[in-house]
Amino acid sequence: MEAARAGRIIKRIVISTARHDKASEVRKEAESRHIPVEFADPVFFDNTFRKGHQGIAAEASPKDYVDIEDLIDIPFRKNEPALFIILDCIEDPRNLGAVLRVADAAGVHGIVIQSHRSATLGSGVSKVSAGAVEYIPVSIVANIKHAFHAMKKRGITIIGAEANAKDTIWDAPFTEPLALVIGSEGKGLRKTVSDQCDILVSIPMHGKINSLNVSVATGILAFEILRQRIKKSL
Repeated sequence: MEAARAGRIIKRIVISTARHDKASEVRKEAESRHIPVEFADPVFFDNTFRKGHQGIAAEASPKDYVDIEDLIDIPFRKNEPALFIILDCIEDPRNLGAVLRVADAAGVHGIVIQSHRSATLGSGVSKVSAGAVEYIPVSIVANIKHAFHAMKKRGITIIGAEANAKDTIWDAPFTEPLALVIGSEGKGLRKTVSDQCDILVSIPMHGKINSLNVSVATGILAFEILRQRIKKSL
């Protein structure tokens, strides 16, 4: 539904014959946009998609990536302090999809991913993002350090999330233009990446397990940034 509303080119929509609750809503939306709708036996979905599908599928054009310079221009055009998320080797599509959902909710201007050792925009990411993939610009680069360089030239501070950082998110200045760098759950930021960050911050932890899901950590950081910025504007 969000793909259609966002203007993605959709060749057809397939609905399971066992799916009734959303079928009429989807058909109405598709008809208004002249998108062909087909019905298929539930076996088609079970054989085609992984467990957990919801009985509705769309054959659509790939999601376009945004050039890194065009991505950086977005907050400047809006006259807003930049807020980007840079993902360092996030390989699980579910994590990328969940981060996109957080980014949409927090007003993030865009996300940067690497072309290798990273999840890219596919059907799994789209499903988990619950439509957010249609609205958050994503840039893919050969090396995220190139994105650092391009952003620093535009006055954007690079802030890395690091479990062992001395400064916590409560101490960090988040009201200026910045890019938040998030590492993988298992390894965190690579040293070559953390060394190039302007500031490293940690999330205060009081439990026995010193780790959080990538999207949860991103949400905590993104909404602390949003909180500080709203407070400053009051």
